[in-house]
Amino acid sequence: MELAFRYPEIPPVHISGQNLIGIYEPHTFPSQKDEKDIIRQSLAHPIASPQIREIARGKKRVLILVDDYTRTTPGDKILPLILDELKGAGVKDKDISLLIAQGTHRRMTHEEKENKVGSDILGRFAVLDHEWEEDKALEHLGSTPSGTEIWINRIVLEADLVVGLGHIVPHRIAGFSGGGKIIQPGVCGEKTTGQTHWLATSYDGRKILGQAENPVRGEIDTIATKAGLALIVNAIQDAGGKIVGVVSGDPVKAHREGCKIARQVYGVPVPQAADIVIADSYPADVDLWQGSKGIFAAEMAVKDGGVIILVSPCPEGVAAHHPWVATSRCLSCEELEPLVKRGELEDLTGAAFLAYLGNIMGRRTRCILVAPGIDRQVGEKMGFLVAEAPQEALDMALKLTCGEAKVLVLRHGGEILPLLERD
Repeated sequence: MELAFRYPEIPPVHISGQNLIGIYEPHTFPSQKDEKDIIRQSLAHPIASPQIREIARGKKRVLILVDDYTRTTPGDKILPLILDELKGAGVKDKDISLLIAQGTHRRMTHEEKENKVGSDILGRFAVLDHEWEEDKALEHLGSTPSGTEIWINRIVLEADLVVGLGHIVPHRIAGFSGGGKIIQPGVCGEKTTGQTHWLATSYDGRKILGQAENPVRGEIDTIATKAGLALIVNAIQDAGGKIVGVVSGDPVKAHREGCKIARQVYGVPVPQAADIVIADSYPADVDLWQGSKGIFAAEMAVKDGGVIILVSPCPEGVAAHHPWVATSRCLSCEELEPLVKRGELEDLTGAAFLAYLGNIMGRRTRCILVAPGIDRQVGEKMGFLVAEAPQEALDMALKLTCGEAKVLVLRHGGEILPLLERD
């Protein structure tokens, strides 16, 4: 059969029926409830927390943290209803500001901000950027019990009320996105983010992705509590982008309830592990930093010694915000750890990214990269096999395995959670 990708610049691939196990993607749910009704219902019945309008009474500095261009959270739909709650509490517009929780990503463009929050809100309120590289913009709050240094944007600490807006999908580092991630890495300094990300390298990604309770998430929740995150509003969307659930309330308890819904949306049973897994990275396809999520999903469904093919346009290359990564090789955590201990890799977040990929490519599989936005030499230097088109990649993979290799395809690979029958 011929498989087309959602990227116009990338040609289709032909997969023989005798090789193909199946094509899998997250679920789409029939329209039942109006999206605004879902949001209103959640705000009216927060989990383990008073309503926003109750918490906000008498507050003079309200800060709403909003995730960035790498997330599909429909802020333009949710923010107006959050603002209605604040208005109902008597909070004036001048006392409300928004902070883009971009972690260590690049800043958003004006157009991206407009798409995220809506033109009306962008014009009415201060929408600020998180200056993660500026020491003067951060304040030290000590360390977690396990030793992670906590550096937080001062704007967060100056607020009387901090509300986090995000969405929940499976995530390699935190198990699921959302919840306290709006604080860490959202509005933390690079040192905090690096240490948290490096912690995740010591765990098998298959035991983190899609697991709401894990050591890294525990660290994130500890930092979010220390920073004063009072309440979250997190959306869960189906494969078509429709809001199918919203959880609001306590940053931990509400988040965990949201993870249950997200697992129903993104968790997809697959009958067996495959010799070859082809995954796109939609909607995380702006660069390899985001596109690697397709690899992390594919790891869940590939046999040891198999091949992963990542198909992603990556128009911004590897990682513009961590440029040295594009000149480095993906190595395992054990190989990189001596360099980290000697202080030769100061950018722990970038080092962790290389280790996530190196743990897969060095231990379990070979990875073929089909990414028009990344030069062949760059991909090969990082340790990938590189193909110009998906068909070339599949032909390479079949030669690396065998002509009768079983192939599994993951669509919407940036957010899918493959579940083998034993799971």
